[in-house]
Amino acid sequence: MIAAGIDLGGTKIEAQLFDADWNRGKTKRVATPATYDTLVEAVADLIQWAGPVPVGISAAGLINPQTGVALTANLPASGKPFPADVTKRAGRKVTWVNDARSVILSEAVFGAAKDVASVAGLILGTGVGGGIAVKGRLLTGPTGTVGEIGHGPLSAPTVAKYGLPIHTCGCGRKGCVETYVSGPGMVRIAEVLGSELRDTRLIAAERGQVWRVWCELTAELLLTLSLAADPEVVVIAGGLSNIPHLIEDLTAALKAAQFGGFGIPELRLATVGDTAGASGAAYAAWRKANHG
Repeated sequence: MIAAGIDLGGTKIEAQLFDADWNRGKTKRVATPATYDTLVEAVADLIQWAGPVPVGISAAGLINPQTGVALTANLPASGKPFPADVTKRAGRKVTWVNDARSVILSEAVFGAAKDVASVAGLILGTGVGGGIAVKGRLLTGPTGTVGEIGHGPLSAPTVAKYGLPIHTCGCGRKGCVETYVSGPGMVRIAEVLGSELRDTRLIAAERGQVWRVWCELTAELLLTLSLAADPEVVVIAGGLSNIPHLIEDLTAALKAAQFGGFGIPELRLATVGDTAGASGAAYAAWRKANHG
């Protein structure tokens, strides 16, 4: 085995070992503890279980690169020096990667975008996240926030056109993209526009006004991503990526939003599946250990 990835979620933690061909080998899963000290112990135990290989951890939230303090909503670690405490308990350092970025890296190296050099990712589910990878390496910066596209501002003209009220996001800011482009956000649009539907699958299947407004808002987000990074491909993952006509309708909406005559990135669905978080983190750790 050449690397291990640990997928750290709010309900379970799963460690996966990978061989030289990046096939998954042994795995070990435990329930996510409810207290900080037991969480640190559980993660450290899985690192030790993985053995003497590079280990990457895929987890929701952020680690402040200046302070080392975690910011996370689904783990009892927010405000704590989580990586440092895990390192101390495990006796070795590991590579930490945001869960959305792990998925995008896995898709860039092993999945839907392995044939292109530059790829952006958009995770559409209960929240909205993303990331950018170029030649198999995630783009990062001094703040560690690259890819937090769900917390940028909504398109003001679209919000005004449909009379959408401004909501407070889970991050504490008002008017974040996530408040309408996520799954719960689609339901909010339905409430505002007077639809009786409250199931995202039914809203999408109807392809009525609610769906068109959601596509318009999501296309504005995709356009912002394209203008900032100009990727060859945007890979879409998350629960909403299972909507059958998603790529077709978002492509049409993005073309309508783009400057006249200019192209748009190709939209593709994620293909790696439920190993994406662990394999992306494992690859990041392996590449760091072998290529710096």
